Amino acid sequence: MQELVASPPPPVAEATDRVAFTGRRGEFVRLVMRGALLELVTVGFYRFWLATDMRRHLWSHTSVGGDGPEYTGTAKELLIGFLFAMAILLPIYLAYFFIGLEAERLQAFASIPLFLFFYLFAQFAIYRARRYRLTRTVWRGVRFWMKGSGWNYSWRAALWGLFVLLTLGLALPWRAAALERFKLRHSFYGDLPGRFDATGWQFFKNGWWLWLLAWPAVFLPVALPFIYGAFKSIEWRWWASGIRFGEVRFDSKLTEGALIGLYWKVIGWSLLLLLLLSMWIGGVVGVGMAVSGVAKSGGLEIARALQHPVLLIAMAVGYVAAALALGVVLRIYLLRDVWERVAASVTVHNLAAADNVKAQGHLVSALGEGFADSLDVAGF
Repeated sequence: MQELVASPPPPVAEATDRVAFTGRRGEFVRLVMRGALLELVTVGFYRFWLATDMRRHLWSHTSVGGDGPEYTGTAKELLIGFLFAMAILLPIYLAYFFIGLEAERLQAFASIPLFLFFYLFAQFAIYRARRYRLTRTVWRGVRFWMKGSGWNYSWRAALWGLFVLLTLGLALPWRAAALERFKLRHSFYGDLPGRFDATGWQFFKNGWWLWLLAWPAVFLPVALPFIYGAFKSIEWRWWASGIRFGEVRFDSKLTEGALIGLYWKVIGWSLLLLLLLSMWIGGVVGVGMAVSGVAKSGGLEIARALQHPVLLIAMAVGYVAAALALGVVLRIYLLRDVWERVAASVTVHNLAAADNVKAQGHLVSALGEGFADSLDVAGF
């Protein structure tokens, strides 16, 4: 009689949840347009409030397992961090300026260490700014947090940057993987440790063909938005798929062409704004020459007429308005729309592993965010 053997139980399917973004585009557009106008009125200082409002909008409308994170940072923190950063950096700028007044040779010599210092400082600021944003992100009542040395990250980024330069960009995937491993190794959700499992080889394997296309594209600039858009899509997919917090893992299905159209829209709007700015400047100059009656005069008189304070102010207003309008375009397409497409591509696996997390960590100051803002390397 044949012996009955019990068959093994079927494997249990891993629980998955989708990341969803429910923010309305029109609401975000109105938010950034109003912010740009207030930036113009406040000579740029409203950007701290605008950054805070944008983060709250994006965080609160992004749900993971049906729950949206909360951004608890304030504009006041960003402003104070920026002022402290400027108090530290301003003496360095002044010292370099006075060196230039004393001797041009000394200024040229000082440019190299100054560049290296600011590069290292920018990497330090990027790390500390991310640390600030994590400690201001709360999900299900538990705070994310981050530890680790910003300077430790800085020299790693510098050495990897030199290696990328020496390899003509081939080492870029391994640099991205090494730095992301460092950042996530020091990141936590409560008592749940983070880690980054994606490798540089995985990044390279998915995007090596873009490196080959980039060199001939230097002579065919129209191809660059396609190449860069595909590169960013691959990078976002690779990055999201490598994130782990304990047993919770993420997976992205973002396609290579998902972001290309957004970059073309930015280019189109940029060209339109450049055309409008040229028309504005041309109109201001034409009106100024007509009013002053120097249209038929010599070049010296025309140059003097164009230095009239009213004309200079009018041209400056045009430049500032164009810059703020470009900022609106970038925030809509390369922040909000990229966020939406990346979020919609992400699936979360084993989210139940985060159900019993204990709160840990503490808040950190916004000084790192202030450094990043003052050096124009602020992320999101």
